[in-house]
Formats: sequence, C-alpha cells, structure tokens
Amino acid sequence: MDEELKCPVCGSLFKDPILLPCSHSVCLACARNIIVQTPEGDAPPHSRASGNSDYDYLDMDKMSMYSETDSGYGSYTPCLKSPNGVRVFPPAQVGGVHRHCSITCPLCHRSVSLDERGLRGFPRNRLLEAIVSRYQQRGATSAAKCQLCDRNPVDAAVMCEQCDVYYCAPCQQRCHPSRGPLAKHRLLPPSRAGNAAAAGVGGGAQQQQPPATARKPATCANHEAENFSMYCVNCKTPVCLKCLEDGKHAKHDVKPLAVMWKQHKCQLSQALNGVSDKAKDAKEFLVQLKNMLQQIQENGVEFEACLVAQCDSLIEALTRQKAKLLTKVTKEKEYKLKVVRDQITHCTMKLRQTTGMMEYCLEVIKENDPSGFLQISDALIKRVTSSQDQWVKGALEPKVGPEFDLTLNTDSLLQTILQLDFTQSKDVQETPLLKQMQAAGSEAEPDTERESPGVESVPLVPVAPLLQLEKCCTRNNSATLAWRVTAPSSNAIEGYVLELDDGNGGQYREVYVGKETVCTVDGLHFNSSYNARVKAYNSIGVGPYSKTVVLRTSDVAWFTFDPTSAHRDIVLSNENQTVTCNSYDDRVVLGTAAFSKGIHYWEVSIDRYDNHPDPAFGVARINTMKDMMLGKDDKAWAMYVDNNRSWFMHNNSHTNRAEGGITKGSTVGVLLDLTKHTVTFFINKEQHGPTAFENLDGVFMPAVSLNRNVQVTLLTGLEVPKNIKQ
Repeated sequence: MDEELKCPVCGSLFKDPILLPCSHSVCLACARNIIVQTPEGDAPPHSRASGNSDYDYLDMDKMSMYSETDSGYGSYTPCLKSPNGVRVFPPAQVGGVHRHCSITCPLCHRSVSLDERGLRGFPRNRLLEAIVSRYQQRGATSAAKCQLCDRNPVDAAVMCEQCDVYYCAPCQQRCHPSRGPLAKHRLLPPSRAGNAAAAGVGGGAQQQQPPATARKPATCANHEAENFSMYCVNCKTPVCLKCLEDGKHAKHDVKPLAVMWKQHKCQLSQALNGVSDKAKDAKEFLVQLKNMLQQIQENGVEFEACLVAQCDSLIEALTRQKAKLLTKVTKEKEYKLKVVRDQITHCTMKLRQTTGMMEYCLEVIKENDPSGFLQISDALIKRVTSSQDQWVKGALEPKVGPEFDLTLNTDSLLQTILQLDFTQSKDVQETPLLKQMQAAGSEAEPDTERESPGVESVPLVPVAPLLQLEKCCTRNNSATLAWRVTAPSSNAIEGYVLELDDGNGGQYREVYVGKETVCTVDGLHFNSSYNARVKAYNSIGVGPYSKTVVLRTSDVAWFTFDPTSAHRDIVLSNENQTVTCNSYDDRVVLGTAAFSKGIHYWEVSIDRYDNHPDPAFGVARINTMKDMMLGKDDKAWAMYVDNNRSWFMHNNSHTNRAEGGITKGSTVGVLLDLTKHTVTFFINKEQHGPTAFENLDGVFMPAVSLNRNVQVTLLTGLEVPKNIKQ
C-alpha cells in the first residue's frame, strides 16, 4: 500500500492532498510547484478547476493569489532528475496577474485550467489524508521488516533514504554494500526513517495527527455553514440542502448521502472480492514459480550428469570398437606379410636352383667332346624341362594384394551422431534404435518416378517405406519396428512385407505380411544383430525395399517362469518369478526365454526348504516331460541336489556325485554357454563340480522341477561368473 499513499511529485507520503478532476491526488505544496502559465487565450482544452473544498486556507493566504501562479511559461514533462520523474518548476517570486494558468496531472498528464479561485477550486482529499494518518501511526508502533528476505522477513536494521527500502544486516551487505555508487546513499535506522516518513514533505513540525473519529464533518465549499447531506448523481459530488435550493442541481438526480455511501461501499467491496481472488491466485502462482526454480535447477544438474554419462558410454563403446577394428587390421596385415615373405623365400630358392642349373648347362654346351656330351645330354634335357614345368602359370603372381579388403563406412554413423537429439524416453529396459542404428541414413529418399510434362501417367508400384527409427526398439530377444509411407501412391497400398536376416548376415526371411505399420518380432537370438527391411505392395506389384537398419538384441536375458507351459500343480506368484508346487511329486516349470546362442547365466534363490527334498535345476527343450523330475528324459539336462550332495542327470543317467547341498537362503546358478555348448552349475556363487554337460546344440529353456516342500525365486539379468573350472 506504500505506493498508493505517496505523492507522484515528491515521492513522500501525502500531506494536505487535493483531488484533481482526473481523480488523482497531489500534495498541496507540490501542486503549487507544477502550476504553469499558458499563452494568452490558449487554455488547455480540459475541464476547469471546480468542486468543493473544506480545507484550511491559512497556508494559501500566506502568499498572494498572483505570485502563487506566476511561474512563467512551462510545461509538464517527465524527468529522471526529480522524484518520480517529475520536473518541478519552482514558483516565481515575482508578482503578476493570475490568468490563464493550468495544472497537469503527473500520472495521466491531463491538464486543467485554474479559475479565479486557483488551487482552492480543488477539493481536499480528506479520506486519503485520514488513511495516511492511520498508516503513519501504525508504522510508528510496528517494527519495520526487511523487504528483501524471501521467507520469514526479519526486523530491518537500516533503511536507505534514496532507495526507500528496508534492509536487514545480511541483505544490506549483499544487496546494498557501502561502496561504489551506493556509497553516497544515506542509510538511516528504521526508527528515524519512520519518523522522517511521518514528518511528511513539509519537513517542519512533527505534530500528532488527530484520530479518525475526531474529524469534523465535511462542509460545503459554497455554503460553509452547511454540511453535506445529499449526493448529485449527475455531477458525482456531495451537495448540501442550500445547493439544492439554489437550483444548480434542480434537474439532477439527487439521492441521500448515506444511501449512496453504502451503495458505493458495497460496489467497491464486490470489486475488491474479485481482485482479492486474483491476488490470492497470484501469490500461489509465485510460490509455484519459486518452487519451479529449485526443481529446474536440480533437474538440470541431474539431466546434465545423465547426458554426460550417456555420451561417455558412447565414446567408450566407440573406443572399444576402435580397438577391435585395429586388431582386425593388424591380423590382416600380419597375414599378408607372412604370405608374401613365404612366397619370397620359396621363389628365391627355386630361382637359385634354376640359375645354378643354367650355369651348369652353359658349361656343358661349351664342351667339344661329342661322346661325353651325349652321355649326359638326355638327363640335362629332362632336368631343364622339369625345371621349366615348375614355373607354372600363377607361380610368378603374388598370392595376396597390397590392398586391404576391409571397408569401413562411417557415413551413416556420423550422420546419426549429427542427428542425435532428445526424444521421448521409453521403458528403461528398451534400447532406442538411434543408439544402435547402422543404417545408410536416417531419412529414406523415396525412389519415385517423375512424370514428364505431356506424358500420360501410368500406375506405379508403391515407393519404399520409411522406417521410423524413433519408434523402433529392442527388448530382450524381441524387436519392434514401425514404418510409414513417404509419398502417396496412385494405387492404394494393400500391405507390407517385413524381412529379417538370420542374425549372422545370412539370407533374409519374411517375418510379417499384412496391413499394419508396426510389428513386434519375438524369439530372436540374444546378443545378436539383425538386419531388417520392409517393402510395400499394391495391385500393380511389389515396391522397392526400405533402407536397412540393424537391430541388436540384449546381451543378457530378463525373463520369468512361464505359466502357460507349467504343470497344473505348479503355483506361481510374485509376477511369475516365485514358484512352488501343490503336489508331493516333482513337477517341471520352464522359463519364458529360449536360448540358441550366446552365454547366459541365471540364479534361483531357495525361499523355503522342508524335509530335505531334492529339487532339480537346469535347461530343457520346450517339449520335456512336466510330471517327473527334471533330467529323467532325454530332453532335459539338470542338477538335482539335497541338503548334503548333488548329481548331474540327463536321460535318467546320474553322474558326478558332488558333496555339498542347499538350505533355505542358498542360491543355485546355471551357466549356459552356447559358444562352448556347455552347462555349468554354481551353489552360493561357487562352481559346483566340473562342467556338467557338453556338446549341447539347439534351443534351450531355463527349467526347474520341485515339489510342495520347496519354494524358489528366479533371479535374471546377472553377470557371467569369472574363473570357471573345466
């Protein structure tokens, strides 16, 4: 409320405020300073000063009416060199004729001409004067608070006279240090600052303002002995009974003063209710914005750290791949060097033999003894012919070339890196294709045929679809691909054909044919890279393939027990990760993952173990028997174990008894290494026995058999153990 109670000219609390026709107020002394004289006959086109006034004219009577307004020609102009940007013209101390003077409101810049009464023609703003008096009394009794503390403001230590701001000691040191341009500001104690404010702009006597209840009733300016009792709606001003008798307001709408007082108070209260609601909303909004500042700061730091970690992981992966590629180049170089060196050695030896034989034959030809020559000529001829046959076609050609038959195309990867941007995040277990893409480009150029002017168009096959990389992802051994049409076809597209290779760069095979533009392919190999492409077809024919993208499945598997293939006595819980049985007989349950290549390791935690049963753990085909112990048929490879010892079992053959069993809280690990085609078992992180089974080939699923005395929980996505014994 401080700003509402300050004069726009001097910037201090109002003293003897008068009300201008525009409803703005200024101090009486300030009004004298902004009066300007206008040229003869050139009065401002605004309303003249009129109205009722009931204030004391003692101050005005101390100076003449003429010297009060004779301030020379001038104009009101906002200026930064005076309080609140108002340029003050001091009144001239020269007498003169009081004519054609005007005053301009410093807020709305509306000018009004003064009549013969001068400033006495403006009513005194008694209500504003009373509010200022109450405000000064309240400010003198309450301690001033710091205006810069964000929360729970403390008592102010100083007040800057120039800034008009209260500071506590910490805020003053931080925001208003006594150095630089601020060193010239005057800092006052809050008590002195309050007294200075209470003193007003007059700077004179510090007189106590009378309480609001002691004010005299307002009297009419035209009839000083009469109190206001009515309100003229047309003139919007209070009037007395004599004003009505004079006839000035005879034809106006006049109502009792008390009625209009209550009516206007009610209207103002209603308007304040709406403003109060908006102010409440604004305060809540400010709190929300301040909280958002802290959240943005924290989230920004966290996101920056995450971005740095992601980029560092990409750099690390690129460094590892660089080392692998350099190893390949080194091996290729060493192979070529060895082949060339061996060929040089072989060729040198043969050349030495041939050269020696040639020199010997030349010496024989020089002999003049026919009989001696003929004795060895047949043998020499055969040797020379045989030596010539050794230099067959290709013997004098290099077996390898100097060029390296290795091509590294980084254009697509570089383009992908340059197009790397933020996309909507997916499930934490999903791998965005943008991180593993090795396509020829991120945007497919549709191979459309352009029609030449004047040539009749012919029906065309669909253009190549565009794989939407931001929607493609892999999860475990499943891959999801999405595509769209880049250009409309003259004939409607009837369907799409999605093809994948075998994960080893082999031939493509169709995995989906239909009208959908999104497809999920399950049952892929773990830790494998698949090439994918799609094409569209219509009634005319099949269109070209899209550009190829590479999909890489997960290195490790995340899976659960499979309720669809489990025996009916099996009981699953904990989102199919915990299993037990209703029967005293052994029953088999399989996992949801199927493995055909790679290295995979998972564990089973023993949650309950009663009466020393012998559960079995291992791998099996999907069609293994479910109503007997795992490993009793030829479709399962398992280790069954009790509390003291264990055995390996396949096709009901028991081998490799080993000491050491399980109890409640133990873990049993299964290592399926399809690169070596072996299965190895672990108990409590330690290898249990030698390699259990070898020469495994095909598709295998995790498997467990147990009865009602056992309950286990599956643990997946684990790292492969180190230091495995053979």
